[in-house]
Amino acid sequence: QDHFAESGGGLVQPGSSLRLSCEAQGFILDYYYIGWFRQVPGKEREGVACLASESDGSTVYSNRVKGRFTISKNKHYNMAYLEMENLKIEDTGVYSCAAGPFMKDCIAAEFTYWGQGTQVTVSS
Repeated sequence: QDHFAESGGGLVQPGSSLRLSCEAQGFILDYYYIGWFRQVPGKEREGVACLASESDGSTVYSNRVKGRFTISKNKHYNMAYLEMENLKIEDTGVYSCAAGPFMKDCIAAEFTYWGQGTQVTVSS
């Protein structure tokens, strides 16, 4: 069961920007920690960016995307976002958003609800 409807992926050139969106389905996103993960064939999911619940507000970014990606949410629309700037070829992958009741290290095992993912391809 997909708990999110994701959108915003596509094929872009290096240096471009994209905004990924995911809408939570069947639960209130604001009650959970939120994360965006990237997966490429043959590798485990990589935690790209995570956002704590509103009472905490802290964020965790992988070193690879720090300064280029921004995670956010809109509780009124029950949606989460990932703004990606200055995209690089190595950012290519399937990006999924996730939600869970706990987040410490921004790893996939901490998250319960997942979307199917949206493909981001960065190529010249």
